[in-house]
Amino acid sequence: MFFRISDIIAVDTDSLRLFVMAADRLNISAAGRELGLAPAVASARLAKLEQELGVELLRRTTRKVSLSLDGADFLPYAREILAQADAGRAALGGTGAGPKGTLRFAAPSSFAQLHIMPLLPEFHEEYPDLTLDLRLSDTRFDAIEGSFDLALRSGPLTDSSLKGRKLADDTRILCAAPAYLDRRGMPQTPTDLSGHDLIAWGNLEPRELVNAQRETALLDPASMTCRTILDDGDAQREATLAGAGLSMNSLWNVAGEIARGRLVRILPEWKMNDRSVLWLIYPRTNVLTPKTRVFMDFLIGNLGNRSEWSE
Repeated sequence: MFFRISDIIAVDTDSLRLFVMAADRLNISAAGRELGLAPAVASARLAKLEQELGVELLRRTTRKVSLSLDGADFLPYAREILAQADAGRAALGGTGAGPKGTLRFAAPSSFAQLHIMPLLPEFHEEYPDLTLDLRLSDTRFDAIEGSFDLALRSGPLTDSSLKGRKLADDTRILCAAPAYLDRRGMPQTPTDLSGHDLIAWGNLEPRELVNAQRETALLDPASMTCRTILDDGDAQREATLAGAGLSMNSLWNVAGEIARGRLVRILPEWKMNDRSVLWLIYPRTNVLTPKTRVFMDFLIGNLGNRSEWSE
């Protein structure tokens, strides 16, 4: 669906905010209540918005509300207009109130549970008018298609449609439980990995190891015994703790267990040669709104430059 700029500019931001909240909640009445509107008033306002744009944004039945195809196309534009308006008010001093609204944030579940969830009380105390809508999954996501304000991603920042700030290094190492090593022995060189049990990653492709002298070696699942394949960081750590085999893990995921002696680093002079970094990313076209900026600064202030996560 093609939206004319003149049609969008003519729409008031209150109606856009109502639409975005209704789309997020798939509930018009709940969105209206949050904005201080009676259900009938909220429905009438959305109907007027649809009339002005000449499309149906939300499909209503007696049982549920869902986004139409046009509504899904229009939603990123509505978010962007609201972001621009909020940023403009903030630049002019706004009302003097702190950031408010809902921030949509996507992150790997393993990292969020270990390191972000414990920080939530402090963040909410500092920013009581901000709601965090957290979408947590170790599965790769699309920050733009998902209409996220901010997302945490591990890896090189190669997508030209995204901007980002580094949160921390994401050094990846090999480790195993003491019980497993007592049973199977400690590998002394990369070639000793052959035949060991490996808690593997989904695609089973070989990974390159590198040491401080920039020598490289290959970690090849084909030369090892792979009875367990996982795509979840927490499950991988727990399987390693249980002695199911050795595994490749991010230091942020296992540093605490290594410090407590529950896991042992394998080949400590070697690490994965992937130059992986934890990035806080957002769509390049988005204005960095006050709510996004404060959450980004909060995460970097609390989790950035952690020495135990890098080498």
